[in-house]
Amino acid sequence: MKSTSHHDERIAKMTFASVYPHYLAKVEKKGRTREELHQVIEWLTGFGEAKLKN
Repeated sequence: MKSTSHHDERIAKMTFASVYPHYLAKVEKKGRTREELHQVIEWLTGFGEAKLKN
């Protein structure tokens, strides 16, 4: 896919809350758990369980 300024802006405006359900569905479909997803998110972002709930 060719990156355009419109595409880049659209991606930059996405919120974590809008993408999280899609990540959760994908990891569960692959046999992983919500807790494993949270471990990866914490590793990548530094946001722990309490911060994710806010």
